[in-house]
Amino acid sequence: MKVYSADKIRNVVVLGHSGCGKTAFLEAALHVSGVISRMGKVEDGSTVSDYEAEEVKRKVSIGSSIIPIEWKDEKINFIDTPGFFDFSGEVKQALSIADLALIIVSAKSGIEVGTEKAWEYAEEMGIPRIIFVNNMDDENANMDKVVEDMKALFGKSIAPLQVPFKEGGTLVGFANAIKKEGRKFVDGRTPECEIPADLVDEVDKMHSLIEEAVAETSDELMEKYFEGIAFTTEEIETGIYNGLVAGNVTPVFCGSASLTKGVRVLLNSILKFAPPASIRETIDVKDMKTGDVMNIKYADSEPLTAFVFKTIADPYVGRLTIFKVVSGVMKKDAQLYNPLKDTTEKAGQLYVMRGKEQIAVDEIRTGDIGALAKLTSASTGDSLCDKARPVVFDPIDFPPSLMTMAIYPKAKGDEDKISQALAKLLEEDKTLKFEVNPETKQTLISGVGDSHLDVVVNKLKNKYKLEVELSEPILPYREMIKTKVRVQGKYKKQSGGSGQYGDVHIEFEPSGDATRAYIFEEKVFGGSVPRQYFPAVEKGLQDSVKAGPVAGYPVVGLKATLVDGSYHAVDSSELAFKMATIMAFKDGFMKAKPVILEPIARVEVKVPDDYTGDVMGDMNKRRGRILGMEKQGTKQVINTEVPLAEMAKYSTDLRSMTQGRGSYTLEFDRYEEAPRDIMEKIIEKRKKELS
Repeated sequence: MKVYSADKIRNVVVLGHSGCGKTAFLEAALHVSGVISRMGKVEDGSTVSDYEAEEVKRKVSIGSSIIPIEWKDEKINFIDTPGFFDFSGEVKQALSIADLALIIVSAKSGIEVGTEKAWEYAEEMGIPRIIFVNNMDDENANMDKVVEDMKALFGKSIAPLQVPFKEGGTLVGFANAIKKEGRKFVDGRTPECEIPADLVDEVDKMHSLIEEAVAETSDELMEKYFEGIAFTTEEIETGIYNGLVAGNVTPVFCGSASLTKGVRVLLNSILKFAPPASIRETIDVKDMKTGDVMNIKYADSEPLTAFVFKTIADPYVGRLTIFKVVSGVMKKDAQLYNPLKDTTEKAGQLYVMRGKEQIAVDEIRTGDIGALAKLTSASTGDSLCDKARPVVFDPIDFPPSLMTMAIYPKAKGDEDKISQALAKLLEEDKTLKFEVNPETKQTLISGVGDSHLDVVVNKLKNKYKLEVELSEPILPYREMIKTKVRVQGKYKKQSGGSGQYGDVHIEFEPSGDATRAYIFEEKVFGGSVPRQYFPAVEKGLQDSVKAGPVAGYPVVGLKATLVDGSYHAVDSSELAFKMATIMAFKDGFMKAKPVILEPIARVEVKVPDDYTGDVMGDMNKRRGRILGMEKQGTKQVINTEVPLAEMAKYSTDLRSMTQGRGSYTLEFDRYEEAPRDIMEKIIEKRKKELS
């Protein structure tokens, strides 16, 4: 593959709802550009961009994939992304290095949740958009409705540049609304033809709307527009380009990817209207020497700086670090400094990725995307640069990982293997979290949703030969008392020779501080318990509060005051007083109106107005308390407090309630007394956990 300069490169992230035809479009682009002689199909698992075993099995994209297309002596780096929401981390990675978003919309299904998400993602990142209405050959395709729905949802920037026409229900061509000329699909080409008579008025209307949109891109064009002077084709195309870059114009094209209709036209249009990588003249980064924000130029002549936006860790292929060069030129054998890790590594063979294919190249210039094998320290989000100018980029804003499950090996002795395999998966998936809970000793994994975790389980099985199962994690409940009691604990043992004797009288009461397990005081008068045994009494308390007598959960908010006791000059020992304290604790705790405290989370749910009633009703069923609501743009933010026990599958439930339009954040807030009926269920469940 040739080496291209930034002004000849387009970095295009392909977005859209799952099943809208993103992968099919890229297969068509590979075919019409001559890379492949036969188009693969998602259904057959034979596409270039969906090559992972899980993608082939599920028939959907799970990871992002780089698909470079050489077209008319220029290069378009397409980044195929998953449409399923559990894998939105891959979308965020792709967006971090893209200069244009190509949003695919199905003419049959119309605007879907994934379409809305794609638009929002691009808007958040300030990336211009082009829309391709796919599946125009379907008998239920309705271009007019799709365009009207887009205008209603996304605003007046929507600018259709084509009017499709059919014969016998089959898409046969389109009218170019800029030039007001017809084009027909013939053997992969689009020769000029007459515009059907019934579409002439519509094309004229579309042309007028384009001129109106273009007029707003410059004062000069606005003046011509008001004077009634027709724009030249060049002026319209320049206006569309400027409007696209500014985010004021979103060109809309149409076709059928599976039949390669409209694909060549779209590739031509991307070269014509989409900004090249060189449009980003500078970028703000953090200078690691000073900590200040630094502005660096997008230029081959600058010192090398590259941003690692994706990592592939495969037990068979090895480790691949995928990056975008932001300045300078990446060459083989270059010394690459990683400021975040403070390490230096030597670049080996450079590659351009095309799906799973690695194409060897001699260098990667500014604005282009490449890959390096066997870098040991670099990971997603790192920068690789010249040590003389150490800089780091803004981190990728990954979606929160709010679905947590405990993971167990099916075979004994595989615990360490699981940790090692998950560490590999964590290298390539920054939305996957992994920890061993110090309290419950469970190994926990967290992901974006249930499908995400299901993929992890299958990857462990297929890539690392590890059979695992998932279960709901043990929740960190607490035990506490509500009233004051005084009890005696006497430990007396005689078994020949010297015996064991310890006697304590302890007052137990709530301390009022649930952040501490216990407070210990002594108010012993007259030496009834010698001072040297006080530490033993406290040691008995320390051991006791680790697992309360109600359900074996840690105890909090306890105050214990040693007030009296007795001892034996020969038989008393530290062990005896420790055991006496443990006996007193068990007796006193159960007499002091013990309760179980449950963790309460602060949950912020963000949903469109239409779903607020359903979400609030569902929160009430989860024993949640609505604290308030506030408007943010077109959505409502609902602030609630909810018992953590009720939030185990909320990620899936919220998606179902809102058709994927809702999102939420969750963080632990405090502990609160559980209702009596809930407490009984907790105790019963705990018995099973400990049995």
